[in-house]
Amino acid sequence: MLAAVRALMTRGRIMLLDEPSMGLSPILVQEIFRVIVEINEAGTTILLVEQNANMALKVAHHGYVLQTGEIVLAGPAVELANDPRVREAYLGG
Repeated sequence: MLAAVRALMTRGRIMLLDEPSMGLSPILVQEIFRVIVEINEAGTTILLVEQNANMALKVAHHGYVLQTGEIVLAGPAVELANDPRVREAYLGG
């Protein structure tokens, strides 16, 4: 959280977040994603790297699915969340 606040203080236009939910309780994960949405709505572009595909696709505008370092799917987050391949592999069916 401190790193995120420090990054916001620079008033940059883009923020990279790498696994911000890792190791957090479910309640804190929800709070982190709420804050990510707020930061984005305030005008900062967010590049989010996240294994919690369900939460990431709920807040993302666009998404990329990587498999062994290669992009295998890309598109609007809503479409990816509804794609049967993504649902089966990352969202539990």
